[in-house]
Amino acid sequence: MADGARSLLGGSRSSSPLASPLLGRGGKSHSLPTQPSPSQRTPPASPSPQQAAAATRGSAPGHGFKRVTLTKPTFCHYCTDFIWGLAGYLCEVCNFMSHEKCLKYVKIPCSCVAPSLVRVPVAHCLGSSGHYKKKFCAVCRKQLESPAFRCEVCELHVHTDCAPFACSDCRRCHEDGHQDHDTYHHHWREGNLPSGARCKVCKKTCGSSEVLSGMRCEWCGITAHAACYVIVPPECTFGRLRNMILPPNCVRLFSRNFSKMHCFRISESLQTETDDDDDVDSSTQVSQKESQVSTDSSKQILKIYDGNDAVKRNQFRLITVPRIAKNDEVVEAALRACYINDDQQDYELQTFTQQALFCDDIINRNHASEEAHPGSVFREAVPEAWIIRAKPRDNEVIKIYPGWLKVGVACVSIRINKESTTQMVIKEVLPLLGYQLSESPHNFKLVEVLMGSKQVQRMVLDDHELILGRFQDIRKTSIRQMNQTRFYIVESNISAVRVHLFVGGLPPHLSTEEYTNILKDELTIKTNLVSVSHVYSSQGAVVLEISCFSEAERLYMLAKDTTVNDKTLTAVVLPEVLSTKLPQNCCPLLVFVNPKSGGLKGRDLLYSFRKLLNPHQVFELTNGGPLPGFHMFSRIPNFRILVCGGDGTVGWVLGALEEIRHMLICSEPSVAIVPLGTGNDLGRVLRWGAGYSGEDPYSILISVDEADNVLMDRWTILLDAQEAIESSENGVLEPEPPKIVQMNNYCGLGIDAELSLGFHHAREEEPDKFNSRFHNKGVYLKVGLQKMSHTRNLHKEIKLQVDQHEVELPNIEGLIFINIPSWGSGADLWGSDNDNRFEKPRIDDGLLEVVGVTGVVHMGQVQGGLRSGIRIAQGSYFRLTLLKPIPVQVDGEPWIQAPGQIIISAAGPKVHMLKKSKQKQKKTGNLKDSRTEDMSLGEGGP
Repeated sequence: MADGARSLLGGSRSSSPLASPLLGRGGKSHSLPTQPSPSQRTPPASPSPQQAAAATRGSAPGHGFKRVTLTKPTFCHYCTDFIWGLAGYLCEVCNFMSHEKCLKYVKIPCSCVAPSLVRVPVAHCLGSSGHYKKKFCAVCRKQLESPAFRCEVCELHVHTDCAPFACSDCRRCHEDGHQDHDTYHHHWREGNLPSGARCKVCKKTCGSSEVLSGMRCEWCGITAHAACYVIVPPECTFGRLRNMILPPNCVRLFSRNFSKMHCFRISESLQTETDDDDDVDSSTQVSQKESQVSTDSSKQILKIYDGNDAVKRNQFRLITVPRIAKNDEVVEAALRACYINDDQQDYELQTFTQQALFCDDIINRNHASEEAHPGSVFREAVPEAWIIRAKPRDNEVIKIYPGWLKVGVACVSIRINKESTTQMVIKEVLPLLGYQLSESPHNFKLVEVLMGSKQVQRMVLDDHELILGRFQDIRKTSIRQMNQTRFYIVESNISAVRVHLFVGGLPPHLSTEEYTNILKDELTIKTNLVSVSHVYSSQGAVVLEISCFSEAERLYMLAKDTTVNDKTLTAVVLPEVLSTKLPQNCCPLLVFVNPKSGGLKGRDLLYSFRKLLNPHQVFELTNGGPLPGFHMFSRIPNFRILVCGGDGTVGWVLGALEEIRHMLICSEPSVAIVPLGTGNDLGRVLRWGAGYSGEDPYSILISVDEADNVLMDRWTILLDAQEAIESSENGVLEPEPPKIVQMNNYCGLGIDAELSLGFHHAREEEPDKFNSRFHNKGVYLKVGLQKMSHTRNLHKEIKLQVDQHEVELPNIEGLIFINIPSWGSGADLWGSDNDNRFEKPRIDDGLLEVVGVTGVVHMGQVQGGLRSGIRIAQGSYFRLTLLKPIPVQVDGEPWIQAPGQIIISAAGPKVHMLKKSKQKQKKTGNLKDSRTEDMSLGEGGP
């Protein structure tokens, strides 16, 4: 090993901002004195003790400040005040703007050094590009006026062409088998604060809509000035939602090269389709940058490629330089475009065509001074594109990070030469990390980590690999990637790999052996690497435990393109919850969201809840249904559920809960609702409102945390048709097998179900139009008007028996069994009049109310609050005899039921629901909703 400089950098994990496991924007450490208020226009006074303490905690590395002449008022990124006249200083790399008076206080690092300050690299989940108003790019600090990316897990926003330069500093939401931290520090992100954000320290407004300014912890949500946040104690307690958040140290996921989209089960429709994780369409770059470059005839635009990979993919940056530019001016501009603030003497330019340019086509190869070539770097024929290269050297100083060895050292620096191999590096580094010389280097390995913005890739280097050669190969590939590449030394002890893969869509009611045989045939699983750990026979799903990363990746990708019995399989990567590490008072919230409900508001809620909670506890129901979420939470002793969807979605989740209840440690979790459907009758009864209309998701979670626990009856409906159907196998007429459905809200026969069936058919014909409550209710009205002249003597077509007693039906067109005091978007079908024949209805009284309606007009009067239905009976066991085919609907799902028997009875234990506390209700509301809320629990209510 060549002798050279060796230094220990950093210190203990909590001794400095650089040592924090989770850092700020771009992984930056921000250590500033107390921030001036926007009204201050005088130079800062002498620093206070807090300011002095903050000033000693770090510096502002990487900035290339230059005094600029301002043609219009600009905002300072430090104090957010106007900069007037000639008092402005601009970083030519990251566009940080500062007053001259503020310059000495600025500690915010430049984007070019962001990767070097990340403690634990975690990739981002960048979805498809979109337009985000009043947001700022975390890399170039400019406003997002063109399409941009946002992370689905944290608050990172970046331009599409800045995305490759964003460092991997996303929230760390799980352990991956290497890290083991039980204490979490604040995860700070700079800028894009909500309006009205106030500093935790000085209580003043700390956000800005004009510049990227202010800090926010992405776990607990506290906000602070960039100058004040260093005073905040480093440990994060997850804030007001601490009891609802699934702590990251309690979640383990062996993800390796799985994309973050797969790990967090984010729909791939949101993912940008590119050839490489950090690729950006060059045509997009051109369209975005051409509008920004100067039209000055004395300047020209050049394409800059940062290495061979950029040339191959045609990914370039645009720079504007004078037509008469010196060598180092072009190199410096090219480095700035790639967010590199190194000495330009260490770099050189090659023409894209590789033709001769002065001396062997390389600028400054012989360290020529400006005096030697005082003229332009360009000759008559100017190439359009250039490749920026790092000059080759015989030795380099590289940083080696101690991985997760817990030695309290940020990194060590050593010098390598052409003969340095992996083993030689390990031997030299171990003593610097406090290990004995007798420690065998074979117990350690050197890992190369590429910290891309969308994926963190790890590769173990061979013991005999020449490190300098590897170093130079990376630079040739991309100098940007070199800036994002680290070398870690880690112990070689092999930890057991356990990847859990949920596979759904299989035939139901099979044995473990039969499921294994199907997977062998369809997915060619390797039984020495894959085993079936859990079987959900009634749902046709299994959970596989896989001991090999490559096999897990193969099965995941293959399953999504495989069909069994004409049904496409679903595959979901699931983490493992370490329930023994959960805090004592922790009651995590399991969130289910139907993104198709509520005029597509479900997608906005998915995004918001992933930000506010651990994204691992938020499940999209279109990706495998509720079963993956229940499996993940099956070992948690106490949890709650939040369902975001319509009444049908709530019924779906409650049905799945009933089937899997016996496999859960917490067999009776309480369920809250965010109503996203059309009617939302159950949400109205439980005080969650008539429908979601953009309420603050944080306030919703607070309401869930403070909600009251109530019980609700559920009912089983047995459908036993007596009409024979033709067998698909031999064509012989056979009786239709009985069918069982579950009911939560109501069951209707006759005109009520007929309207639901008409609406259902209309939605099937044009599903894209049914994305708003207003449109849906308009279709209901249209169907109702078409049925006004229709008459059906329902009392002659069915017979009713209640609790073993025959009940004579009046002249009606519809018969409705109600479990909750809300029907048809909040109507009180039973009515509020006292009646000595019946008990006052409650949702937990074990009784159903039977009501009749005489037609469409009567239904309209009920929904308008002018009349109530015809009270017929109240009981706990019902038998209906259908003499003709009759439309039937249960909780909004309609069909035509053949003649036969229908039996309605209580469905086992009552379910625990969460009812919004009265103090959390809106002061103004629908009178009809208030009336049904008061009835929902009767005298036993809170």
